[in-house]
Amino acid sequence: MDKDSVLTHILRSKGMSTLLGGELSVSVINNKYISPLTSEAQVTDSNVEDNSPTLDHAIHAALSGEIKTVVLVGLEGSGKTTALENLVVDWANGEHLQNFSYVFHFQFREFNSLDNRMLSLEALMLHHHGHIPPESMHLVLQKPEDVLFVFDDLDRYKRSLDPSVHTLCSDPSQAVSVSCLVASLLHGSLLKGAAIVVASRPTGCLKFLSGTRVDVLGFLRPQREAYFNGFFTDPTAANKAFTHMEKTLGFYDICTTPRFCWTVCSIYKSLMDAGAKLPETLSQLYVDILVHLIQTLSLNEACNRELVLALSKMASHCTLDQHSSCTKEEIDSFGFQRFLTTLGVFLQVDGHQSEVFSFHSQLMREFLLAVSFFLDTSPSEGTEKMVEKHKGRAKFLDIFLAGLSEPIQRRPLETLLGEWNADRIMDFKCWLKSSSEVTLKGWYKDQHHHCFHLLHQAQNESLVKEIITPSARMGISYGDLSLQDCVALNYVITCLGGIEQLNLYRTKNLTEEAAERLAPTMSLSHKITLLDSFLSTGAVNHLASALSRGPTKELDLSHTGLGDEKFKILCAGLRDCKLHILKLKVCRLTEASCEDLGSVLTSGTSQLCVLDITFNEIGDQGFTKLCKALHSPHCKLQELQLQSCMLTAASMEALSAALRSGQSQLRKVNLTQNAIGHSGVETLCKSLQHPLCKLQSLNLFDSELTGTCCAPLMEALMSEHCSLSELDLSVNDLGQEGALLLCQALSRLGCPMEKLSLTKCELTHSVFKELGSVLRSEVTRLKSLAVGINEVGDQGVKHLWDAVAHPSCQLEELNVEMTGLTDACVEDLCAAIRASKTLKSLDLRNNSLTDASVPALIKVMQGSHNMQEMNLKYNDFSEDVFDMLEECVKIRY
Repeated sequence: MDKDSVLTHILRSKGMSTLLGGELSVSVINNKYISPLTSEAQVTDSNVEDNSPTLDHAIHAALSGEIKTVVLVGLEGSGKTTALENLVVDWANGEHLQNFSYVFHFQFREFNSLDNRMLSLEALMLHHHGHIPPESMHLVLQKPEDVLFVFDDLDRYKRSLDPSVHTLCSDPSQAVSVSCLVASLLHGSLLKGAAIVVASRPTGCLKFLSGTRVDVLGFLRPQREAYFNGFFTDPTAANKAFTHMEKTLGFYDICTTPRFCWTVCSIYKSLMDAGAKLPETLSQLYVDILVHLIQTLSLNEACNRELVLALSKMASHCTLDQHSSCTKEEIDSFGFQRFLTTLGVFLQVDGHQSEVFSFHSQLMREFLLAVSFFLDTSPSEGTEKMVEKHKGRAKFLDIFLAGLSEPIQRRPLETLLGEWNADRIMDFKCWLKSSSEVTLKGWYKDQHHHCFHLLHQAQNESLVKEIITPSARMGISYGDLSLQDCVALNYVITCLGGIEQLNLYRTKNLTEEAAERLAPTMSLSHKITLLDSFLSTGAVNHLASALSRGPTKELDLSHTGLGDEKFKILCAGLRDCKLHILKLKVCRLTEASCEDLGSVLTSGTSQLCVLDITFNEIGDQGFTKLCKALHSPHCKLQELQLQSCMLTAASMEALSAALRSGQSQLRKVNLTQNAIGHSGVETLCKSLQHPLCKLQSLNLFDSELTGTCCAPLMEALMSEHCSLSELDLSVNDLGQEGALLLCQALSRLGCPMEKLSLTKCELTHSVFKELGSVLRSEVTRLKSLAVGINEVGDQGVKHLWDAVAHPSCQLEELNVEMTGLTDACVEDLCAAIRASKTLKSLDLRNNSLTDASVPALIKVMQGSHNMQEMNLKYNDFSEDVFDMLEECVKIRY
């Protein structure tokens, strides 16, 4: 096969470059070809790795092995056509795929005009590739494995590829219909063993093709930047154009298509040459494009309007009937008769006699629908009907309507097309306002996002403030925002001047790009929730910067797996911010982070009051470092959550020293599930007796305590300097002896204890009797008592019912879950509720109450003024009483 002839044939200029249709493949291949990426590209903080798989590499790799059919699938303008032609050029130049002796390049749309003809494969190949001598054709047909067929534009093919509707042929010399010929080639019955590459936009025809599918992604940021640098001769202009596009348009999927990059570069260049302002939204971009195209025709206002309305009729026909092209007869019916010689500016014209017309760009097609809606003077169709009619068929229609509804954006078009329909514009604004208000009161985040996109396109700050009222649910999770969502949300929050809570719960990957676009919003948020999310290193940088600038009082990074290195970056922002609450549960922090955390707490500007580092393995050495910060007069920490931080008694001396230093502001410490033990408690109790210790709440849940720990606790609670009002000793084996010592302390006049939790502490009847005595005394301040999961039965708990009924008892909350209660206790229980003037909450879960007790419990709850809640879950009730329980709103069951 004469490769020079193939090269000449493929590089022969076909058609002309158009603003919407893209630059000619031959021009790109000769000057600035950049291979598109496939969907296998790994997106990172720098957008894409240098070795990300390109389309060229994917095709070469597939065809170098045993694969016979490769199907390229990509959106309009994603670079498939140019990649295929470049593939043939590389082969003809001897650079790639030299295992093939013959390469034939076809476009499916060319077959549409041949559909009524009967041709053999030989005739078809000679018809389309006249540069091949007929005498060479038998060599091609003898060795199919040496042949590569390259087919483009499958989505433009009008016939079915379903093998069941064809009688497939196998003889290359047999004359059959072209549709049968094509189907036979693609399904391997004709010229079996030949390799095939097919390119298509997503279409239903693809289900009939087997082979390796390659999804064409197009350009990511580095490829776009390289493209802009190749398009603009002036590096300064290239940088200005690229930076502006990435800021205003780079978040749209359409920006990955080389054709869109060509369109943007072309219109930007014309605007920059004219000294005009570059567009801020997609709507403004398409206003500039349409203005540019109309101006090239030099028509008067009436003709401009007539042409645009004709184009809009065609756009509506193609969108509603889902046709990609129109015939000459259809074109005439739309009113193009006066403009046939200029249609190439707007449309792609195919066929030997120019009988097939199609839009270069689906986006322009949708934009024209929006323009015609506002130009139309008929009163018949409103916004709601227009949007509903095109739902699912015109993705950007309401986006363009939003942009064009604002005078500043549509004004350049009004100059060329004349007056727009004011009633239609008003109708759209009413629709936008009412539909947005309904959407923003709902819980569907995707609908919220779309509302923000419409407001972003409108670029009207007062409209945002008018639509987003206090009733809008702006606190729902906006996790996993696309870049487009980030930009729209950021615009809305910036217009509002702030947001109470930025909820990004379960964001699977907050990239640097997304965080960069959200940075202004983060710096305007009073609370930021990133619970159960993953933040890239670059995203943490932007978060830190936003915290240092903004009013954020609370940040939740729990379950983010942040790690020491990223936390170090975050600390740069934490040292100089207004944060009061920081939650870092399960963030994979270690001892290494404690020094950074300490420097934040002692910075002099930190306002951190609450710190939660639960489930981080900081260990004793890390905690000791953190405790040094508590000695600083700059440290304002009041609450420290340390559950499961691998602490032991070894670090309690450091905490105790800080508590009695006179500088510590700590009021609440949670040491749940740490191996504190007797010696650790003994050390802490020394600080509890110190006059400078301000600790009010101590949680030692499941901290390996025994009854021997109660002696130092009793001594501390009996100290005149002790300020501890909340103590949780649950899930520790205190036993009778230890608990009785605590009861002794609770009976002391002036004991500050108000909330005591002794759940699952091996308590006995004697302890319950003594607790009853404590509750009846006039000196106790106890308002909350939890003694669940201590199996003392009705007789043991009766001491508490009697105490609750006593006029001196101040108890407001009582938890007796899983204490072995039966229906026998109900009379005493109800008598206690009726007599109590303070009890508000009673937890009776996991006991053995039955249906028989329900009427009395309902009656006493309905008759009590102070009781607010009774929890009866997991008792022995049947479904027969559920309706009765449902009637009492104070009962949970």
